[in-house]
Amino acid sequence: MNDVGAAAQIYLIADVGPNLAERLTAALDGAPVVTVLLRRSAGQPFDAQTLKPHVEAIQRRGIAALVADDAALARTLRADGVHLGASADIAARYAEAREILGTRYIVGAEVGASRHEAMELGEAGVDYVAIGPAAGSDGPDDDMLDRIDWWSEIFEVPCVGFAAATADDARTIAEAGADFVACRLPRATTAAEIRDAMRAFDAALALPAPAA
Repeated sequence: MNDVGAAAQIYLIADVGPNLAERLTAALDGAPVVTVLLRRSAGQPFDAQTLKPHVEAIQRRGIAALVADDAALARTLRADGVHLGASADIAARYAEAREILGTRYIVGAEVGASRHEAMELGEAGVDYVAIGPAAGSDGPDDDMLDRIDWWSEIFEVPCVGFAAATADDARTIAEAGADFVACRLPRATTAAEIRDAMRAFDAALALPAPAA
């Protein structure tokens, strides 16, 4: 596997819901983040009015704000781009998103278990591929780590390793060769706890690789 390097950076996943502004502020104060993905949450509104203040707050910090699965909404909000979740029609969805957003916006796509599908998306011009664990898994599994390792060895298109719920998960994903590690916004109850959790993510990625 590849060593952890300076390129292993935090890509924060934030589900839209109550107190998101305060929780995001605490998280972004706790660690350097390069991208925030705003995702739908069951029973919560996911529209321009709801998302606009979050997108603007993220961008004011010089951080890229992405919207999950809705390229038209991302364009309306002047977000930095869209993230497309894994699906059977991901290639067609990527083509549609690129048509809506053009080349000035980020279009990233999560790929399933098919390496061929990942290669096709890379060749089509996706800005990053996201590789996650099997459905139902609570953290990175062996197949996910193998695919990250394979991708990082062969392709120049950046890879985001998904589903880091803990600092140990983040470290494991980075060691596999991911350029970015998608960390979930901590479910802590206080701002101090959120900042501490983010610092733990950051510290895990900053650790030197173990000796061979």
